[in-house]
Amino acid sequence: MSAALATLSGLFVYPLKSARGIALERAKVGARGIEHDRRWMVVDEQGVFVTQRTHPRLALVGTALDGAVLRLAAPGLPELPLSPPLETAAEPVRVWNDNVPGLVAPKNACEWVSELLGARCRLVYLPDAARRRVAAPYAPARLVSFADAFPFLLLSEGSLAELNRRLERPVPMDRFRPNLVVSGCSPHAEDTWRRIRIGDVSFVVAKPCSRCVVVTTDQSTGERHREPLATLATYRLLDGKVMFGQNLIHEGEGTLALASLVRQVRTEK
Repeated sequence: MSAALATLSGLFVYPLKSARGIALERAKVGARGIEHDRRWMVVDEQGVFVTQRTHPRLALVGTALDGAVLRLAAPGLPELPLSPPLETAAEPVRVWNDNVPGLVAPKNACEWVSELLGARCRLVYLPDAARRRVAAPYAPARLVSFADAFPFLLLSEGSLAELNRRLERPVPMDRFRPNLVVSGCSPHAEDTWRRIRIGDVSFVVAKPCSRCVVVTTDQSTGERHREPLATLATYRLLDGKVMFGQNLIHEGEGTLALASLVRQVRTEK
């Protein structure tokens, strides 16, 4: 057995793309990643995905799961319960360059998110039958939800600590919206990993995560600042992009639990 690289110290699911996440102690990993992760998404009138990049007020949307029911909360609005729509006729929606089927939420739910964002929007759900795949050449046989591109994002506490050492005002982990947080390793140790195992789930470390304006959005207020992107650009720039954290692809289904050891999976030659 390989020596432990780190320990899983944080585990998060984001049921609605670009809304707040939910901290978990255990999580089921299915074909698309953590169960319920980014199965819901906001789209504009043309069916194009909407995120904090253009609408930072999405950071104000709290999420809670009650079985399959997602409950949304936001300042000045009543709680909104969302059940997965009946899998009848789906319509195409767009996530980056992918056209994906989406089931539209009831009218009151679309009005709720439109009022919050001050723009006409809809809420859509990714049906079970949808087959959005991870982009080639990484793992085109693997599925992904409405996440940007990969099923998992991992970041170490050491990397965040190194960033905060450089900042006048430290930022919390939620700025970076990881699914997996690990402790007990040196800053950016995750950059050197290729294949790892956490609990009974193995992962390929696919590529560094390029960061955008979302990390400058305070997740508790929706307000936007220059940092930490400006500081990250001074020491984490690669090919003109700021890299922070690693995108992962799981190689099978299983269960993740806090305090699990992160171990290296050796590739046979």
